[in-house]
Amino acid sequence: MALVSWVRGRVFNFVHRNNLVYNTCWEDPRLDRVALDIQPHHNVMVITSAGCNALDYVLAGANHVYAVDMNPRQNALLDLKKAAIQNLEYEDFFSMFGKGQLLNFKETYKSQLRGALPEWSRSYWDRKIKYFKPRKRKSFYFRGTSGAFAKVVNMYVDNVLRMRPLVLDLLDANSIDEQREIFEVIDRKLWTGPLKFAMSRDTTWSLVGVPRAQREHLEKQYANGIAEFVQDNMRAVFAELPIQDNYFWRVYVTGQYTEACCPEYLKPENFQLLKDGLVHKVSTHTDSVQHFLEKHTDHPLHRLVLLDHQDWLTDKLYFALVNEWQAIAERLQGEEDARIIWRTGGLNTDFIDEVEITHNGQKKQVGELLTYNQPLADELHVKDRVHTYGAFRIADIAA
Repeated sequence: MALVSWVRGRVFNFVHRNNLVYNTCWEDPRLDRVALDIQPHHNVMVITSAGCNALDYVLAGANHVYAVDMNPRQNALLDLKKAAIQNLEYEDFFSMFGKGQLLNFKETYKSQLRGALPEWSRSYWDRKIKYFKPRKRKSFYFRGTSGAFAKVVNMYVDNVLRMRPLVLDLLDANSIDEQREIFEVIDRKLWTGPLKFAMSRDTTWSLVGVPRAQREHLEKQYANGIAEFVQDNMRAVFAELPIQDNYFWRVYVTGQYTEACCPEYLKPENFQLLKDGLVHKVSTHTDSVQHFLEKHTDHPLHRLVLLDHQDWLTDKLYFALVNEWQAIAERLQGEEDARIIWRTGGLNTDFIDEVEITHNGQKKQVGELLTYNQPLADELHVKDRVHTYGAFRIADIAA
């Protein structure tokens, strides 16, 4: 078993340390805007992922957004978006990040984008700008490890299940009733033996950024395992929530957004707001959450967005979870207006409350310092257009 665990860890680390993992954010910022209640003086720290939500938070009115990620490739993606906002016209920008392709991509990159990038990001895109090369049935959103997984799923739908027309009909449905009718047909055909087998493999989940510790955390709490969890969440997305503005699943299935169904930063009026100056309120930082909090103490922080990464630290990296919460408590001490939000793959986050740190010279459990707004979190969670998480948390921390 020790050898098996070692191999699983090596696979996951290889995927995450050597690749762009996320080409789009998989957390619904519509929920975040309500949960964070961003005010004009608020500084926000968010784990970068693909950078979509960092841009969303400045559009929501944040004073500054610090995008922090240990994977420099994720920050390179946000740096490229920032450079494109500043130097491209809307049509080219939307082609690049809306459709995932750009005509004359090499020339545009060299003449308009490359010089606006930080050194590491420039060296990365010198090698990878080909991700935006226009090709039939190709897209930037089928690049990176999560994009590769999306591509495989689409090939399965097209070539094995032969359900592409039905899936497109679902995305274009005009009512919940119509969605539900189409979904029932898809659901009956989708869950074949090979797909269920793939859903049980660690390698599969590594491709979409789910480490074994997170998967085990979920399976301990979900009676029939992760496959049924996925099935239930797919039903919620496609048969219970309106699909018309669900850009998360549209881009996953088609490899592109539409102007009517896309993240806020891709809408023309918001692109112009970013171009006119808001984009400068976003900065990228390649670091861990802990080290960022410990090093960057020159400005107050009011909002922390931790995504779901704490699930990753519940096993062999538990020491890092403790260190991170110690840094959070120390960095936010004295801030009367401090709020933290996060997701989890499981159905509860009791493991967070039980983390022991030192606060004001005394040993405390993190749960003693947090005041949860669980009614609001639960109300928002059922509206989540992504619906790949087990729970959502909103917590204010003691000053």
